[in-house]
Amino acid sequence: MARAARLGLLGARALALLVVASVALLPLVSSDDGYRHCERVVRGWADSSTGREKDGDKLSLKDLLFFLHIPRTGGRTYFHCFLKKLYTNAQECPRSYDKLRFDPSHPDCKLVVTHDDYSLTSKLPRERTSVVTILRNPVDRVFSTYEFSVEVAARFLVHPNLTSAKLMTTRVLTKSRAVSTLDIWPWKYLVPWMREDLFARRDARVDKEHSSKKINAYDVEDMVMPLHEYINDPVAHEIIHNGATFQITGLTNNSYFDGAHEVRHCVRQHPDLGHIVLDVAKNRLDQMLYVGLTEDHEESARLFAHMVGVQVLSQSGTLNLDLKEDLLSENDPHPSMVEPEEEEINEHLNSTHGWQNNEALNSTSDEQGNGNMTVGKLMEAYETCIARLRKSQSNRRKISLKKVAEANFSKEARKLVPEAILKQIISLNSLDMELYDHAKKIFTQEHLMLKAQQSVVGPHRQLAEQKGWTDIICSDGICSPWMVVMLGLGIAAIIALLSFAVTTRRRTSKLKV
Repeated sequence: MARAARLGLLGARALALLVVASVALLPLVSSDDGYRHCERVVRGWADSSTGREKDGDKLSLKDLLFFLHIPRTGGRTYFHCFLKKLYTNAQECPRSYDKLRFDPSHPDCKLVVTHDDYSLTSKLPRERTSVVTILRNPVDRVFSTYEFSVEVAARFLVHPNLTSAKLMTTRVLTKSRAVSTLDIWPWKYLVPWMREDLFARRDARVDKEHSSKKINAYDVEDMVMPLHEYINDPVAHEIIHNGATFQITGLTNNSYFDGAHEVRHCVRQHPDLGHIVLDVAKNRLDQMLYVGLTEDHEESARLFAHMVGVQVLSQSGTLNLDLKEDLLSENDPHPSMVEPEEEEINEHLNSTHGWQNNEALNSTSDEQGNGNMTVGKLMEAYETCIARLRKSQSNRRKISLKKVAEANFSKEARKLVPEAILKQIISLNSLDMELYDHAKKIFTQEHLMLKAQQSVVGPHRQLAEQKGWTDIICSDGICSPWMVVMLGLGIAAIIALLSFAVTTRRRTSKLKV
């Protein structure tokens, strides 16, 4: 009996240990199942996304241009100073900066400029759409997103309280048909969030002595949400961090793809799955007509004028291309609008047939349009426009930030932000950091391709100028007999006149002697 009791006790203990072990292992099993589920979700999405963008002639402009505007990259400047000059109002798709509210099959709709992510292409005629975009150093983009959120939200501080600000906003938007910043992703989320925080901090410091001892404009906590709080908030994780990667892959919280939230959640839950999404983003960049860099703004603008502007003008029949007016140079006399970043030289794009064979780049004029435009003139118009736009934006920013004066954002002020915060921003945006490096390689190759193209077009242009008179009598290698006869008679007449003049001169000389 005693032995049986002992065996029973040991069995009970073993069972108890087994139950405890099972309970302890349950989270691990569940976690493993969760990872496997997420891996299937992410890979399934990637498989359905890969290969659809393959294009035989990606560098030739198609019927519809989709400017995928990643926030705080300078895309608004391109919209006002390039695209508004290249396209008429009738050609711009209505309310491009709002949710899709137009018929993309309409023949006059040739330009879409929007913060909508890549999933918008599911609503567009994919085979007739070219995509362009601009990327920015992720750390600078996070800074700029924070600054702009504060700037726009601070404009509402003229109201006595948050309720008054909301009522006035609703009233104005109801009466106006214009697109407001509060209608546009991601600002329709970021600005109200920051606005509510600004009013809460203003209310909290009423009847309190205001401290102005802060020397870091990004940590004025009694006035503005500090940067370190901003980047760690769930809103920032949902919208800002790795925002460029999610926008180019069509996985933002503004996506037209129903499964975007699950894919995005899985990547955040299991960061090692991020490389799958990153590969899709890189492939999307590879297939784009043009990729620019905010940090090399002047060179990006010049490349855009040659790679996109030239083709738009050629299609509209208003191009008179004069490469002499705007040759790229290693020692460009015009300083960059933004301090340039170092570029990595690497072989990336091997196909050059898209705009090398573009007739616009090999022609000297096109008289079919309403007027003539050169790349040089387009750049002059751009530089004049951007100077005015920057001045206007600077003045508006100063006025907006008066209510939070100590948040005096600048490049110099950014240098005072602790190194630990900068490293955290880099870590939180690891996908964007790698995607940006990839974009720099594409940009470098675009530059080299354009220089090679110009070196080919130059001699052709000189040859065309030298044989210009033959084009008058010959077309496509076939010369008109009547034109040949008339040319021969003209030459004979000139020779006869010259002979007569020489003979007359000799006779006159003999008489003088």
